[in-house]
This record gives sequence, structure tokens and C-alpha cells, in this order.
Amino acid sequence: MKTIIMLTVFILLAGSRVLFAGETIAVDTGTTAWMLTSTTLVLLMVPGLALFYGGLVRTKNVIGTMMHSFAAMSIIGVIWAICGYSMCFGDSHGWCGWNWDFFFLKGIDASVNAETRIPDLVFAMFQGKFAIITPALIAGAFAERVKFRGYCVFIAIWSLVVYNPLAHWVWGGGFLTGTAIDFAGGTVIHISAGVAGLVLALYLGARRGYPKIAMHPNNLVMTLTGAGLLWVGWFGFNAGSSVASGIQTAQALTVTQVAAATGALTWILIEALLHKKATSLGFVSGMLAGLVVITPAAGDVQVAGAIALGIIASIVCYGAVIAKGKLKYDDTLDVFGIHGMAGIIGAIGLTFFLRPMDGRPEFLTQLWYQTQGVLISIVYAGVVTFVLAVIIEKTIGLKLNETDEMSGMDHSLHSEHGYGLLNLN
Repeated sequence: MKTIIMLTVFILLAGSRVLFAGETIAVDTGTTAWMLTSTTLVLLMVPGLALFYGGLVRTKNVIGTMMHSFAAMSIIGVIWAICGYSMCFGDSHGWCGWNWDFFFLKGIDASVNAETRIPDLVFAMFQGKFAIITPALIAGAFAERVKFRGYCVFIAIWSLVVYNPLAHWVWGGGFLTGTAIDFAGGTVIHISAGVAGLVLALYLGARRGYPKIAMHPNNLVMTLTGAGLLWVGWFGFNAGSSVASGIQTAQALTVTQVAAATGALTWILIEALLHKKATSLGFVSGMLAGLVVITPAAGDVQVAGAIALGIIASIVCYGAVIAKGKLKYDDTLDVFGIHGMAGIIGAIGLTFFLRPMDGRPEFLTQLWYQTQGVLISIVYAGVVTFVLAVIIEKTIGLKLNETDEMSGMDHSLHSEHGYGLLNLN
């Protein structure tokens, strides 16, 4: 009898432990709600980018340019669910990560992260929006002169062999994780996209007629609207990267706002001093420089650092845009001049403004970590992008032929017109 009683108690206790174990990771509904909001905000940045880029090109290319952003939402959205998340956040295997439980996201269908206490699917979808917007950013560098089919193949492969490995190295447990600080994507997103854009712009060559023919934006109202959506969405981009709803979230949100405002103000002051007038295009360029520069630093610098980084990024990016004109390379929408340069400044410059914290490496050690991350991102993204560009151009084609380019992407590639107008300038 005694044995039966002890066995019964043992079974009950074992069962209670299983039940208890199943309930220990309760979902933090507050944090989950914020991460769902952040995921939505980051996705909002993609149509925001479409509007931003679409307004800056000529009328005959507005639909084709906006389609680059929307195509990324579908192509990368599918790739991410199938294997992208596993490559970034699966167990480390050197070049990339992998975990069969993450294949098709099947192993995280009902799981909750023990540390953040949010459903793993929420984190996967949040990170997936980063994967979507990165190749969409690249498209601005070769806008108005690329085949849609070639672009789609390029971003699909680029996400697999460039973005996913970089994200794994920096965030997913790879060799840069825990050393190089990249809070929300300075190296993984902006430097890689900026460098890739520069490589493609140089490889494909300038638009026909550039720089002799003036190529004015078709709709700056659209660009301003897109810029506003990017600014709003960036709060999810940066503050959401805390994967929490607490002090660091507030810190990241605050410095994001401050850096964006500082960058915009600095750029229009430069224009006012040099040209006696401020432009809307200058405002959004400075705003974007401020947002990009604070991205890697958002969780680790204070307001004074955000202001300093915003000023420096705006000045340097302004100079880079001017230099592009003098060097006569055609980075159509200044992807490298703003995203690439501001990303580099933010990733390295944050070392000088880090919030005091126990356990941080010495200044020179951290500076080396940051420089290492930047150099690896530049070299890896640059080399692989060039190889991909050559292969795709020599096979299915990447650059538009002269007839299609002069007709415009909207008509030649999509049989549509953005405004229904006959005069397509």
C-alpha cells in the first residue's frame, strides 16, 4: 500500500511539473502588443519607401520604381517564411545558421521565447520586415534602368547569400554577435544595401543621358508623404529592436526622434547658408541621414550622442551627394550617399557616445569591433553583389535596353502609366 501511495504521489508530482513547465513561459501581453505594433510600423516603411522613391524618379518610371518595393514584400516575404528565418536565427554553422525546426516556421508555431516572453512567430515576423526592406533600399541606386525580371531574381538570391548570412553573423549567434554593436541594422541593413547599390550603379552604368539631361523628380509631394511614413515607421524599426517594452525601448524611441530632427535641421541649415534657400528634398535627405545614423546606435547612446551623430551624418551625406555629381557616377537616389555613408558613421561613431554601462569593453576594443563589423559588411556585400550582378546580367539580363529605358519602365515593363498622362517625361 505504501508503495502504491508513493507511486501515485510521484505520478501526480511529475504531472504537475509538466503542467507547470508548460505554463512557466507565460506570454507578456504588453511586450507582445508592442512588438506586433512595431512589426506593422516596419512593414509600413516599405510602401513609404515606394512613395519616397516613386516621387523622385521621372513620370515614366514611377510605377516601375514603386513596384521594386512592393515586389520585395512578396518575394522576400515568402523566402523568409520558408528558410530565411532559419538561416538568420538557426543554430550557427559558420557561414549561416540553420535549424530544421524553423523551416517553414513549423517548429515555432506555438512556442514562446523564454527570455522575451513573446511568441516566436512575432519575433520572426518582426525580423522578416527587416529582410524585406533591405533589398528594396538597394533599388534606388539603379532606378529607371533595370529589368523587372532581373531585379526580382537579384533580390531573391541577394537575400539568401548576402542579407541572411550578415544578419546571422551580427544578430543570430554568428562570430560578430556580442562584439560589434548593431542595435537595429546599421551594418546588416544600411551599409550592405548602400554598398550593394553603389556596386550595381557602377556596374550597370548611368542612365542614358545622365548627367547632360536634367532628370527632375516627378512628384515631391509623394516623396514628402513617403518620408513622413518612413519617419513614423522608424520608431518600430529602432524601438522595436529592443524586443521589450521598457526603459531601453523608450531610450531607442527618443534618440530616433532626436537624430531624425537633427539631421533634417542640419541639412536645411547647410542649404540656407550655401544657397540662401531650403528645399523639401534637402529636408527629407537630412531626415533620412539622421534616421540611418542612429539605427545601429539607438539602444546604446544618449540624446547628446544622437544630436552629434545627426549633425555629423547630415554634413557627411551632403558632401557625399555633392561628390556624386562631381565624380559623375549615377547612384540615382543616393542610396550609398545616404544609407551607406550614414550607416558607416553610425556604426563606428557610436563608439564615441556609448552610454556608460558595466561590462563594456575598453574604448579601443569596441572601436575595433565596430570597424571590423563595418569592413566585413562592406567587403562581403560588395564582392557578392558584383558576382551576382555579372551572372544575372550575362544570363537573363539586368539592365534595360535603350528602347525600353527611353520609353520608361512603366510602359515597357508593366504596360501601365502612373498618372494616365500622355506626356511621359
